[in-house]
Amino acid sequence: MSAFKRFVGPRAPAAADEKQQVAFRLPNILLGVAAVLLLVSMFLPYWKMTLHAPQYPSGLSVEVFVNRMTGDVAEIDGLNHYIGMRPLGEAAQLERAVSMVAVAFLVLLVLAAVYVHSPWAALLALPAILWPFIFIADMYYWMRHFGLNLDPTAPLSSSIKPFVPPILGSGMVGQFETVATFQIGLWLAFLAVGLIVAGLYYQRRAYKPLAA
Repeated sequence: MSAFKRFVGPRAPAAADEKQQVAFRLPNILLGVAAVLLLVSMFLPYWKMTLHAPQYPSGLSVEVFVNRMTGDVAEIDGLNHYIGMRPLGEAAQLERAVSMVAVAFLVLLVLAAVYVHSPWAALLALPAILWPFIFIADMYYWMRHFGLNLDPTAPLSSSIKPFVPPILGSGMVGQFETVATFQIGLWLAFLAVGLIVAGLYYQRRAYKPLAA
């Protein structure tokens, strides 16, 4: 058997009965839907932070997409300036610059796993499985970095101690309350992870007997 055939694994037999055909198609459907969800998630917000304070009864919010931030970014930057925190736009500049291409590449890897019926399929899909966890870890890194490295020359630096803004849930920074929530884009990415894991399981169960 050639190296390429070992890589792509066995093919579904043409003479498979209806029950067997369902078993062979199910992982393809699961992986295909997962790829679509990842693709859609690129255009939806992944994370949101809302800042509540007496002078802002409606709150100030910023939504984070994989490649940009929207919302009251300028207003929040203005407040952060007084406590010595750097502008939000300076965070994760490289990540935002390459994210659309990176997620599109993950989608292609998941689609490739549809056609690879060997254990290599799991390796192809692994980056997509890790993606939402990498996003959260990267967000936490930048929030922690900004919160713990305040400018000591800022007007209100003496009244605010270094802090780590919550990546999920609520926290207090001086008189301000911040509420962080995961948004639909990230939830779709997590749903894609679940479908990928299920697809790989059913793919292995269907094709492993053919590899013997």
